[in-house]
Amino acid sequence: MLRRWLPWIVLAVLVVGALAYSAWPRSGDESVAAHTRRIASDLRCIDCESLSVADSATSSARATRADIAVRIRHGESDAEIRQVYVDRYGESVLLKPSSNGLGILVWALPIAALLIGAGGIVLALRRWQRQPRLVASTADEELVAEERARS
Repeated sequence: MLRRWLPWIVLAVLVVGALAYSAWPRSGDESVAAHTRRIASDLRCIDCESLSVADSATSSARATRADIAVRIRHGESDAEIRQVYVDRYGESVLLKPSSNGLGILVWALPIAALLIGAGGIVLALRRWQRQPRLVASTADEELVAEERARS
């Protein structure tokens, strides 16, 4: 019984460990450049399709990065800076949707689809394992031997 569940237990431990590591708060002071890059990587470039402000080379992205750096130096929080851009351009400026309202659906639907798909595969494999193996009877083997003899 343990041999059957051991791979699933190991997988669960790995997933929980990866989630805990990614959610664990980082310590230490962050430079203004690193702080600017972190915030800019969460904002969509208004001129580019699906590029972050941090990755874009357009003039508007450069201006946005400069504005973010100024706001950081003035002591604005990450949430306040993001809110300025949400107020200016709408929720679509965020590369990571908010975790309330419609944003939660954007996060939850792919996970739900993945879980439903994995469940379907598990059910199909179990059903496949329960089907009896087909074994040729002696009458079947005699029919095959007769046909081989004719050809």
